[in-house]
Amino acid sequence: MDDTHTAGATRLARGTPLTSAIDTSDASAWTGLDLAVRELARTRPSALPDHAWATGRRLHWSWDAPLPTLNLSRRAPDGPALALALCHPDGRIREAALRRAAGLPASDLLPLLPLVAIRCADWAEPVREPARDLLRTALPGVGPDTIVVLAPVVLRVAGRRHGEAARTLLEATLGEGPAPVLETALVHDDRATRRLAHRIAVERRHFSPERFARTAAADPDVVIQDVCADGAVAGVGPETGDEVLLPLLRSPHPRVRAAGVTALRRAGRPARAEAFLADRSALVRACARYVLRRYDIDPAPLYRALCAGGSVPPAAPLGLAECGARDDAAVLWGLTDHPHPGVRARAVAGLRVLDAADWARLVPLLDDPAPGVVRETVTALVPSTDRLPRAELTARLGTEHPRHVRVGAFRLLVAHGGPELREIAWTLIDDAEPKLRANSLSLLRN
Repeated sequence: MDDTHTAGATRLARGTPLTSAIDTSDASAWTGLDLAVRELARTRPSALPDHAWATGRRLHWSWDAPLPTLNLSRRAPDGPALALALCHPDGRIREAALRRAAGLPASDLLPLLPLVAIRCADWAEPVREPARDLLRTALPGVGPDTIVVLAPVVLRVAGRRHGEAARTLLEATLGEGPAPVLETALVHDDRATRRLAHRIAVERRHFSPERFARTAAADPDVVIQDVCADGAVAGVGPETGDEVLLPLLRSPHPRVRAAGVTALRRAGRPARAEAFLADRSALVRACARYVLRRYDIDPAPLYRALCAGGSVPPAAPLGLAECGARDDAAVLWGLTDHPHPGVRARAVAGLRVLDAADWARLVPLLDDPAPGVVRETVTALVPSTDRLPRAELTARLGTEHPRHVRVGAFRLLVAHGGPELREIAWTLIDDAEPKLRANSLSLLRN
Protein backbone atom coordinates (compact mmCIF):
# COMPACT_ATOMS: atom_id res chain seq x y z
CA MET A 1 0.00 0.00 0.00
CA ASP A 2 1.37 3.43 -1.00
CA ASP A 3 2.18 5.54 2.06
CA THR A 4 0.67 8.57 0.32
CA HIS A 5 -2.72 6.87 0.06
CA THR A 6 -2.54 5.64 3.65
CA ALA A 7 -1.73 9.14 4.84
CA GLY A 8 -4.70 10.50 2.90
CA ALA A 9 -7.06 8.01 4.54
CA THR A 10 -5.65 8.88 7.95
CA ARG A 11 -6.17 12.60 7.35
CA LEU A 12 -9.78 11.94 6.37
CA ALA A 13 -10.29 9.96 9.57
CA ARG A 14 -9.09 13.02 11.49
CA GLY A 15 -11.71 15.19 9.81
CA THR A 16 -9.55 16.85 7.16
CA PRO A 17 -11.65 17.97 4.18
CA LEU A 18 -11.43 15.66 1.19
CA THR A 19 -9.87 18.27 -1.08
CA SER A 20 -7.04 18.74 1.42
CA ALA A 21 -6.62 15.10 2.38
CA ILE A 22 -5.69 13.82 -1.09
CA ASP A 23 -4.58 15.16 -4.45
CA THR A 24 -8.00 15.23 -6.09
CA SER A 25 -6.50 15.91 -9.54
CA ASP A 26 -4.79 12.50 -9.55
CA ALA A 27 -7.03 9.58 -10.51
CA SER A 28 -4.72 7.12 -8.76
CA ALA A 29 -5.21 9.05 -5.51
CA TRP A 30 -8.92 8.19 -5.57
CA THR A 31 -8.47 4.50 -6.30
CA GLY A 32 -5.60 4.42 -3.82
CA LEU A 33 -7.82 5.98 -1.16
CA ASP A 34 -10.42 3.28 -1.76
CA LEU A 35 -7.82 0.61 -0.96
CA ALA A 36 -6.21 2.55 1.89
CA VAL A 37 -9.52 2.88 3.77
CA ARG A 38 -9.95 -0.89 3.64
CA GLU A 39 -6.51 -1.30 5.14
CA LEU A 40 -7.34 1.30 7.78
CA ALA A 41 -10.44 -0.72 8.68
CA ARG A 42 -8.16 -3.64 9.48
CA THR A 43 -5.63 -1.72 11.55
CA ARG A 44 -7.79 1.05 13.09
CA PRO A 45 -11.48 0.12 12.75
CA SER A 46 -12.54 2.73 15.29
CA ALA A 47 -11.36 5.48 12.92
CA LEU A 48 -14.08 4.62 10.39
CA PRO A 49 -17.86 5.10 10.42
CA ASP A 50 -19.66 2.15 11.97
CA HIS A 51 -23.10 0.59 11.52
CA ALA A 52 -24.67 2.97 14.01
CA TRP A 53 -23.39 5.87 11.91
CA ALA A 54 -24.67 4.25 8.75
CA THR A 55 -28.17 3.57 10.04
CA GLY A 56 -28.51 6.66 12.22
CA ARG A 57 -29.61 4.53 15.17
CA ARG A 58 -28.01 4.83 18.57
CA LEU A 59 -27.92 1.08 19.13
CA HIS A 60 -26.93 -1.47 16.52
CA TRP A 61 -26.18 -5.13 17.09
CA SER A 62 -24.91 -6.94 14.05
CA TRP A 63 -25.38 -10.68 13.84
CA ASP A 64 -21.61 -11.22 13.58
CA ALA A 65 -20.63 -8.85 16.43
CA PRO A 66 -20.19 -10.07 20.04
CA LEU A 67 -21.61 -6.82 21.46
CA PRO A 68 -23.87 -4.04 20.22
CA THR A 69 -22.54 -0.72 18.98
CA LEU A 70 -23.68 2.34 20.90
CA ASN A 71 -23.56 5.70 19.16
CA LEU A 72 -24.01 8.59 21.60
CA SER A 73 -23.51 11.27 18.95
CA ARG A 74 -26.25 12.59 16.70
CA ARG A 75 -23.80 14.60 14.61
CA ALA A 76 -24.80 14.67 10.96
CA PRO A 77 -22.34 12.93 8.64
CA ASP A 78 -19.82 15.33 7.13
CA GLY A 79 -17.77 15.12 3.94
CA PRO A 80 -14.75 13.25 5.35
CA ALA A 81 -16.96 10.69 7.09
CA LEU A 82 -19.01 10.12 3.95
CA ALA A 83 -15.84 9.68 1.89
CA LEU A 84 -14.58 7.07 4.35
CA ALA A 85 -17.94 5.32 4.39
CA LEU A 86 -18.01 5.15 0.59
CA CYS A 87 -14.74 3.20 0.74
CA HIS A 88 -15.63 1.04 3.76
CA PRO A 89 -14.98 -2.71 3.38
CA ASP A 90 -18.48 -3.47 4.66
CA GLY A 91 -20.94 -3.27 1.77
CA ARG A 92 -23.80 -2.30 4.08
CA ILE A 93 -21.93 0.84 5.13
CA ARG A 94 -21.04 1.66 1.52
CA GLU A 95 -24.69 1.25 0.58
CA ALA A 96 -25.82 3.47 3.46
CA ALA A 97 -23.23 6.09 2.49
CA LEU A 98 -24.67 6.22 -1.02
CA ARG A 99 -28.16 6.79 0.38
CA ARG A 100 -26.88 9.66 2.48
CA ALA A 101 -24.89 11.09 -0.43
CA ALA A 102 -28.04 11.08 -2.58
CA GLY A 103 -29.67 13.47 -0.11
CA LEU A 104 -26.85 16.01 -0.18
CA PRO A 105 -27.11 19.34 -1.97
CA ALA A 106 -25.24 19.45 -5.26
CA SER A 107 -22.39 21.54 -3.84
CA ASP A 108 -21.64 18.87 -1.24
CA LEU A 109 -22.16 15.90 -3.57
CA LEU A 110 -19.90 16.99 -6.42
CA PRO A 111 -16.60 16.49 -4.51
CA LEU A 112 -17.70 12.92 -3.72
CA LEU A 113 -18.58 11.92 -7.29
CA PRO A 114 -15.21 10.24 -8.03
CA LEU A 115 -15.87 7.85 -5.13
CA VAL A 116 -19.42 7.34 -6.38
CA ALA A 117 -17.92 6.44 -9.77
CA ILE A 118 -15.68 3.86 -8.12
CA ARG A 119 -18.70 2.38 -6.39
CA CYS A 120 -20.36 2.02 -9.81
CA ALA A 121 -17.90 -0.83 -10.37
CA ASP A 122 -18.47 -2.33 -6.91
CA TRP A 123 -18.65 -6.10 -6.72
CA ALA A 124 -21.83 -5.90 -4.63
CA GLU A 125 -24.96 -5.23 -6.68
CA PRO A 126 -26.81 -3.45 -3.81
CA VAL A 127 -23.93 -0.96 -3.83
CA ARG A 128 -23.20 -0.49 -7.52
CA GLU A 129 -26.81 -0.05 -8.66
CA PRO A 130 -27.55 2.90 -6.31
CA ALA A 131 -24.16 4.34 -7.23
CA ARG A 132 -25.04 4.24 -10.92
CA ASP A 133 -28.42 5.83 -10.25
CA LEU A 134 -26.75 8.58 -8.25
CA LEU A 135 -24.10 9.21 -10.91
CA ARG A 136 -26.74 9.22 -13.65
CA THR A 137 -28.71 11.85 -11.73
CA ALA A 138 -25.70 14.01 -10.88
CA LEU A 139 -23.82 14.06 -14.19
CA PRO A 140 -26.16 16.34 -16.18
CA GLY A 141 -25.49 19.12 -13.69
CA VAL A 142 -21.71 18.89 -13.51
CA GLY A 143 -19.48 21.61 -14.86
CA PRO A 144 -15.98 21.63 -16.33
CA ASP A 145 -14.30 21.72 -12.90
CA THR A 146 -15.99 18.48 -11.87
CA ILE A 147 -15.35 16.71 -15.19
CA VAL A 148 -11.64 17.47 -14.88
CA VAL A 149 -11.52 15.40 -11.68
CA LEU A 150 -14.20 12.82 -12.45
CA ALA A 151 -13.40 11.68 -16.00
CA PRO A 152 -9.95 10.16 -15.31
CA VAL A 153 -11.36 8.21 -12.34
CA VAL A 154 -14.23 6.82 -14.41
CA LEU A 155 -11.88 5.75 -17.19
CA ARG A 156 -9.46 4.24 -14.70
CA VAL A 157 -12.11 1.92 -13.25
CA ALA A 158 -13.78 1.24 -16.62
CA GLY A 159 -11.57 -1.79 -17.10
CA ARG A 160 -12.96 -3.49 -14.01
CA ARG A 161 -15.58 -6.21 -14.26
CA HIS A 162 -18.49 -3.85 -13.61
CA GLY A 163 -16.81 -0.60 -14.62
CA GLU A 164 -18.28 -0.07 -18.08
CA ALA A 165 -21.55 1.44 -16.80
CA ALA A 166 -19.84 4.53 -15.40
CA ARG A 167 -17.94 5.00 -18.66
CA THR A 168 -21.20 4.84 -20.60
CA LEU A 169 -22.68 7.55 -18.37
CA LEU A 170 -19.58 9.71 -18.85
CA GLU A 171 -19.74 9.30 -22.62
CA ALA A 172 -23.37 10.38 -22.60
CA THR A 173 -22.49 13.47 -20.58
CA LEU A 174 -19.68 14.47 -22.92
CA GLY A 175 -21.77 13.69 -25.97
CA GLU A 176 -24.95 15.45 -24.93
CA GLY A 177 -23.80 17.97 -22.35
CA PRO A 178 -22.81 21.60 -22.78
CA ALA A 179 -19.85 22.44 -25.00
CA PRO A 180 -17.61 23.81 -22.19
CA VAL A 181 -17.64 20.40 -20.49
CA LEU A 182 -16.41 18.65 -23.64
CA GLU A 183 -13.86 21.37 -24.39
CA THR A 184 -12.39 20.98 -20.91
CA ALA A 185 -11.95 17.24 -21.49
CA LEU A 186 -10.32 17.90 -24.87
CA VAL A 187 -7.36 19.66 -23.24
CA HIS A 188 -7.12 17.40 -20.19
CA ASP A 189 -3.70 16.20 -19.05
CA ASP A 190 -5.03 12.64 -18.76
CA ARG A 191 -4.42 10.78 -22.02
CA ALA A 192 -7.45 8.49 -21.78
CA THR A 193 -9.73 11.46 -21.12
CA ARG A 194 -8.38 13.38 -24.10
CA ARG A 195 -8.78 10.37 -26.37
CA LEU A 196 -12.38 9.83 -25.34
CA ALA A 197 -13.18 13.53 -25.65
CA HIS A 198 -11.75 13.75 -29.17
CA ARG A 199 -13.68 10.67 -30.26
CA ILE A 200 -16.90 12.20 -28.97
CA ALA A 201 -16.04 15.56 -30.54
CA VAL A 202 -15.79 13.81 -33.92
CA GLU A 203 -19.10 12.03 -33.35
CA ARG A 204 -20.75 15.33 -32.39
CA ARG A 205 -18.99 17.16 -35.23
CA HIS A 206 -18.05 19.60 -32.54
CA PHE A 207 -15.41 21.26 -34.72
CA SER A 208 -15.06 22.06 -38.38
CA PRO A 209 -13.05 19.72 -40.65
CA GLU A 210 -10.33 22.37 -40.70
CA ARG A 211 -10.01 22.26 -36.91
CA PHE A 212 -9.89 18.46 -36.90
CA ALA A 213 -7.22 18.53 -39.60
CA ARG A 214 -5.03 20.93 -37.63
CA THR A 215 -5.41 18.84 -34.48
CA ALA A 216 -4.56 15.62 -36.32
CA ALA A 217 -1.46 17.20 -37.79
CA ALA A 218 -0.16 18.66 -34.54
CA ASP A 219 -1.24 16.36 -31.70
CA PRO A 220 1.51 14.02 -30.44
CA ASP A 221 -0.91 11.22 -29.49
CA VAL A 222 -1.29 8.70 -32.33
CA VAL A 223 -4.82 7.73 -31.27
CA ILE A 224 -5.98 11.34 -31.35
CA GLN A 225 -4.22 11.78 -34.69
CA ASP A 226 -6.23 8.92 -36.16
CA VAL A 227 -9.53 10.04 -34.64
CA CYS A 228 -9.17 13.64 -35.76
CA ALA A 229 -7.90 12.66 -39.19
CA ASP A 230 -11.04 10.57 -39.64
CA GLY A 231 -13.10 13.56 -38.52
CA ALA A 232 -11.38 15.80 -41.03
CA VAL A 233 -11.63 13.33 -43.92
CA ALA A 234 -15.34 12.80 -43.23
CA GLY A 235 -15.90 16.42 -44.21
CA VAL A 236 -13.91 16.27 -47.46
CA GLY A 237 -15.74 16.62 -50.75
CA PRO A 238 -15.15 17.91 -54.28
CA GLU A 239 -15.43 21.49 -53.06
CA THR A 240 -13.09 21.08 -50.08
CA GLY A 241 -10.29 23.61 -50.00
CA ASP A 242 -6.65 23.33 -49.00
CA GLU A 243 -7.45 24.49 -45.47
CA VAL A 244 -8.48 20.88 -44.73
CA LEU A 245 -6.11 18.93 -46.97
CA LEU A 246 -2.85 20.80 -46.47
CA PRO A 247 -2.51 20.26 -42.69
CA LEU A 248 -3.01 16.53 -43.27
CA LEU A 249 -0.67 16.29 -46.25
CA ARG A 250 2.09 18.28 -44.53
CA SER A 251 1.89 16.46 -41.22
CA PRO A 252 5.09 14.83 -39.91
CA HIS A 253 3.00 11.85 -38.79
CA PRO A 254 2.73 9.11 -41.46
CA ARG A 255 -0.78 7.98 -40.52
CA VAL A 256 -2.08 11.54 -40.79
CA ARG A 257 -0.41 12.03 -44.17
CA ALA A 258 -1.92 8.73 -45.30
CA ALA A 259 -5.38 9.97 -44.32
CA GLY A 260 -4.77 13.18 -46.24
CA VAL A 261 -3.62 11.31 -49.34
CA THR A 262 -6.65 9.03 -49.18
CA ALA A 263 -8.88 12.10 -48.90
CA LEU A 264 -7.58 13.26 -52.29
CA ARG A 265 -9.82 10.63 -53.87
CA ARG A 266 -12.92 12.12 -52.25
CA ALA A 267 -11.74 15.58 -53.22
CA GLY A 268 -11.31 14.51 -56.85
CA ARG A 269 -7.62 15.48 -56.99
CA PRO A 270 -5.67 12.32 -57.92
CA ALA A 271 -2.84 14.27 -59.53
CA ARG A 272 -1.72 15.52 -56.11
CA ALA A 273 -1.27 11.92 -54.96
CA GLU A 274 1.68 11.51 -57.35
CA ALA A 275 3.83 13.63 -55.06
CA PHE A 276 3.44 10.99 -52.34
CA LEU A 277 4.45 7.95 -54.39
CA ALA A 278 7.96 8.30 -53.00
CA ASP A 279 6.98 9.19 -49.44
CA ARG A 280 9.26 7.79 -46.76
CA SER A 281 6.30 5.94 -45.23
CA ALA A 282 5.15 2.67 -46.84
CA LEU A 283 1.60 3.40 -45.67
CA VAL A 284 1.53 6.77 -47.42
CA ARG A 285 2.97 5.27 -50.61
CA ALA A 286 0.29 2.57 -50.58
CA CYS A 287 -2.45 5.18 -50.15
CA ALA A 288 -1.05 7.24 -53.03
CA ARG A 289 -1.10 4.18 -55.29
CA TYR A 290 -4.66 3.42 -54.18
CA VAL A 291 -5.87 6.92 -55.12
CA LEU A 292 -4.22 6.75 -58.54
CA ARG A 293 -5.64 3.32 -59.30
CA ARG A 294 -9.13 4.50 -58.39
CA TYR A 295 -8.74 6.92 -61.29
CA ASP A 296 -7.30 4.22 -63.60
CA ILE A 297 -3.75 5.54 -63.32
CA ASP A 298 -1.05 2.85 -63.14
CA PRO A 299 1.61 3.96 -60.63
CA ALA A 300 4.35 1.61 -61.93
CA PRO A 301 5.30 3.76 -64.96
CA LEU A 302 5.42 6.80 -62.70
CA TYR A 303 7.85 5.00 -60.40
CA ARG A 304 10.00 3.95 -63.35
CA ALA A 305 10.18 7.56 -64.46
CA LEU A 306 11.20 8.64 -60.96
CA CYS A 307 13.95 6.01 -60.84
CA ALA A 308 15.25 7.03 -64.27
CA GLY A 309 15.44 10.72 -63.48
CA GLY A 310 18.48 12.70 -62.54
CA SER A 311 17.37 13.24 -58.93
CA VAL A 312 15.93 9.96 -57.65
CA PRO A 313 13.77 10.29 -54.50
CA PRO A 314 15.21 7.86 -51.89
CA ALA A 315 11.97 5.89 -51.49
CA ALA A 316 11.23 5.62 -55.22
CA PRO A 317 13.10 2.30 -55.75
CA LEU A 318 11.22 0.65 -52.89
CA GLY A 319 7.93 2.04 -54.18
CA LEU A 320 8.67 0.56 -57.60
CA ALA A 321 9.29 -2.83 -56.02
CA GLU A 322 6.03 -2.61 -54.07
CA CYS A 323 3.95 -2.35 -57.23
CA GLY A 324 6.28 -3.41 -60.05
CA ALA A 325 7.28 -6.71 -61.65
CA ARG A 326 10.35 -8.92 -61.52
CA ASP A 327 11.55 -7.22 -64.71
CA ASP A 328 12.01 -4.02 -62.70
CA ALA A 329 14.89 -5.65 -60.82
CA ALA A 330 17.23 -4.43 -63.57
CA VAL A 331 16.33 -0.84 -62.72
CA LEU A 332 16.98 -1.46 -59.04
CA TRP A 333 20.33 -3.14 -59.64
CA GLY A 334 21.35 -0.05 -61.56
CA LEU A 335 20.58 2.06 -58.49
CA THR A 336 22.73 0.04 -56.07
CA ASP A 337 25.70 2.27 -56.97
CA HIS A 338 23.74 5.54 -56.87
CA PRO A 339 25.59 8.42 -55.14
CA HIS A 340 22.81 8.86 -52.58
CA PRO A 341 23.01 6.27 -49.77
CA GLY A 342 19.26 6.38 -49.23
CA VAL A 343 18.65 5.41 -52.85
CA ARG A 344 21.16 2.56 -52.60
CA ALA A 345 19.58 1.24 -49.40
CA ARG A 346 16.03 1.35 -50.82
CA ALA A 347 17.21 -0.28 -54.03
CA VAL A 348 18.55 -3.24 -52.03
CA ALA A 349 15.32 -3.37 -50.03
CA GLY A 350 13.36 -3.33 -53.29
CA LEU A 351 15.35 -6.25 -54.65
CA ARG A 352 14.43 -8.20 -51.55
CA VAL A 353 10.74 -7.30 -52.02
CA LEU A 354 10.90 -8.54 -55.63
CA ASP A 355 12.70 -11.70 -54.50
CA ALA A 356 15.48 -10.79 -56.90
CA ALA A 357 18.36 -10.48 -54.43
CA ASP A 358 21.31 -12.29 -56.07
CA TRP A 359 23.62 -13.02 -53.16
CA ALA A 360 26.79 -12.97 -55.27
CA ARG A 361 26.03 -9.44 -56.49
CA LEU A 362 25.02 -8.25 -53.03
CA VAL A 363 28.10 -9.38 -51.09
CA PRO A 364 30.25 -6.42 -52.28
CA LEU A 365 27.65 -4.07 -50.80
CA LEU A 366 28.59 -5.34 -47.34
CA ASP A 367 31.51 -2.88 -47.61
CA ASP A 368 29.32 0.12 -48.44
CA PRO A 369 30.31 3.22 -46.45
CA ALA A 370 26.67 3.88 -45.51
CA PRO A 371 25.37 1.87 -42.51
CA GLY A 372 21.84 1.88 -43.92
CA VAL A 373 22.96 0.16 -47.10
CA VAL A 374 24.83 -2.51 -45.16
CA ARG A 375 21.82 -3.14 -42.91
CA GLU A 376 19.54 -3.66 -45.90
CA THR A 377 22.14 -5.87 -47.57
CA VAL A 378 22.49 -8.04 -44.49
CA THR A 379 18.70 -8.40 -44.27
CA ALA A 380 18.57 -9.42 -47.93
CA LEU A 381 21.40 -11.95 -47.49
CA VAL A 382 20.10 -13.70 -44.36
CA PRO A 383 18.02 -16.23 -46.36
CA SER A 384 21.16 -17.14 -48.35
CA THR A 385 23.67 -17.48 -45.51
CA ASP A 386 24.38 -21.12 -46.35
CA ARG A 387 25.83 -19.97 -49.70
CA LEU A 388 27.94 -17.10 -48.39
CA PRO A 389 31.72 -17.52 -48.19
CA ARG A 390 32.42 -17.78 -44.47
CA ALA A 391 36.03 -16.69 -44.90
CA GLU A 392 35.00 -13.37 -46.45
CA LEU A 393 32.55 -12.71 -43.64
CA THR A 394 35.13 -13.55 -40.98
CA ALA A 395 37.63 -11.24 -42.64
CA ARG A 396 35.17 -8.37 -42.32
CA LEU A 397 35.30 -8.74 -38.52
CA GLY A 398 38.75 -7.18 -38.52
CA THR A 399 39.18 -3.91 -36.67
CA GLU A 400 40.32 -2.19 -39.87
CA HIS A 401 36.70 -2.30 -41.06
CA PRO A 402 34.03 0.24 -40.01
CA ARG A 403 31.72 -0.64 -37.15
CA HIS A 404 28.64 -1.23 -39.32
CA VAL A 405 30.56 -3.61 -41.60
CA ARG A 406 31.81 -5.67 -38.65
CA VAL A 407 28.39 -5.82 -36.99
CA GLY A 408 26.72 -6.84 -40.26
CA ALA A 409 29.27 -9.58 -40.91
CA PHE A 410 28.82 -11.01 -37.42
CA ARG A 411 25.04 -11.03 -37.86
CA LEU A 412 25.42 -13.09 -41.04
CA LEU A 413 27.84 -15.47 -39.34
CA VAL A 414 25.35 -16.01 -36.52
CA ALA A 415 22.59 -16.68 -39.07
CA HIS A 416 24.88 -19.18 -40.81
CA GLY A 417 25.71 -21.01 -37.58
CA GLY A 418 28.16 -23.88 -37.46
CA PRO A 419 30.74 -25.19 -34.98
CA GLU A 420 33.22 -22.39 -35.75
CA LEU A 421 30.82 -19.71 -34.55
CA ARG A 422 31.66 -20.11 -30.87
CA GLU A 423 35.37 -19.83 -31.63
CA ILE A 424 34.71 -16.59 -33.49
CA ALA A 425 32.62 -15.32 -30.59
CA TRP A 426 35.46 -16.00 -28.15
CA THR A 427 37.72 -13.68 -30.15
CA LEU A 428 35.20 -10.84 -29.80
CA ILE A 429 34.32 -10.93 -26.09
CA ASP A 430 36.95 -8.26 -25.37
CA ASP A 431 36.35 -6.28 -28.54
CA ALA A 432 36.26 -2.50 -28.35
CA GLU A 433 32.87 -2.45 -30.10
CA PRO A 434 30.14 -2.79 -27.41
CA LYS A 435 27.59 -4.39 -29.74
CA LEU A 436 29.98 -7.10 -30.88
CA ARG A 437 30.97 -7.75 -27.26
CA ALA A 438 27.37 -8.03 -26.12
CA ASN A 439 26.30 -10.25 -29.03
CA SER A 440 29.29 -12.54 -28.54
CA LEU A 441 28.68 -12.92 -24.82
CA SER A 442 25.00 -13.60 -25.44
CA LEU A 443 25.86 -16.29 -27.97
CA LEU A 444 28.37 -17.96 -25.64
CA ARG A 445 25.93 -17.96 -22.73
CA ASN A 446 23.38 -19.78 -24.83
